[in-house]
Amino acid sequence: MAVVAVYSLKGGVGKTSLAVNLSWLSATQFAKQTLLWDLDPQWAASFILGHQPEPREKAHSYFLKDADPSDALLSTGIDRLDLLPADSSLRALDQTFLAMGRKKRLSKMLSVLRESYQRIILDCPPGLTETSEQMMHAADLVLVPVIPSPLSQRALEEVTDHLQNRMKARAPILPVYSMVDRRRTMHRAALDANPKWPVIPMASAVEQMALERAPLGTFAASSTAAAAFAELWDGVERKIKRLEKAG
Repeated sequence: MAVVAVYSLKGGVGKTSLAVNLSWLSATQFAKQTLLWDLDPQWAASFILGHQPEPREKAHSYFLKDADPSDALLSTGIDRLDLLPADSSLRALDQTFLAMGRKKRLSKMLSVLRESYQRIILDCPPGLTETSEQMMHAADLVLVPVIPSPLSQRALEEVTDHLQNRMKARAPILPVYSMVDRRRTMHRAALDANPKWPVIPMASAVEQMALERAPLGTFAASSTAAAAFAELWDGVERKIKRLEKAG
């Protein structure tokens, strides 16, 4: 089982569209039993996959001492893809982790799910928080969407420094250019500077995911963006295999 975290220091960089589309590809195109765990209190991934929280739902209760995350699993209606949904109560998740005093609570919860899933994708909240610290301990690979702009590049540098130098985290970081508009000089220059980074284009089909409440592959499978997500996940699967061989 591999845990792939989709994370950014900044919001609004295409993080959730990455998490949803890559989860769909893992489940449908690679036939992996897949879980998308929505950790973002804005619950956008949960919304796109058709979930509407009940007023009394409290997603942060999954994390309490004796809670079993398996009790909250939902079917998405997509073969081999399940969801652990989010809701606005996750705004208190950092305080919950701090109050528990357990730096690897998320890792422990993931170990409960390992026997049921081959791939677990985490849609993480933005920012350097206690939740992100937990994620960095738990993930096998961290995908960081980056808009081709100086501020996004700076955010990536900060995340990389925090992971590699301060935390000594083992998880490799894979930057992904997101929301790319090749008509813009700044975007073309950024792509030229890092030609090996995966590229997800700016596309109206991606914006329509919130209207369709579905991954791209279900309503715009022939789009350029869908092809870019597919190429990215193929590369992620190859990287996971290399990590497994390395041990």
